[in-house]
Amino acid sequence: MASVKENLLEETDVLSDRQKNLVLFNDDFNTFDFVIDTLIEVCGHSIEQAETCTWIVHYKGKCAVKSGSAYELKPVYQEFVNRNLTASIE
Repeated sequence: MASVKENLLEETDVLSDRQKNLVLFNDDFNTFDFVIDTLIEVCGHSIEQAETCTWIVHYKGKCAVKSGSAYELKPVYQEFVNRNLTASIE
C-alpha cells in the first residue's frame, strides 16, 4: 500500500506534468525566418505570435513557446531538435 507521501508525490507529478513549457533558446545559426516558419508549422502559432516569440528569444535568450503536458510537448520538442533548434521542456 502506498504511503500518503508517495500518493502526494504522484499527484504533484501529474499536476506539474500539465504545466510544462517548451522553451526555445537563442542560437547563432538559425535565421529569424526559419524560426518563425518552424513556430508556425510545428506549434501552430500565428505569424504575429511566432514573430513575437522569435524577438523574445533573440533579446532575452529564451522564450516559452508552447505549454502542455510533457507527453504533448515531447513530439514538438523532438521536431525542434530535428530542425537543429535548441529547446527544453521545463
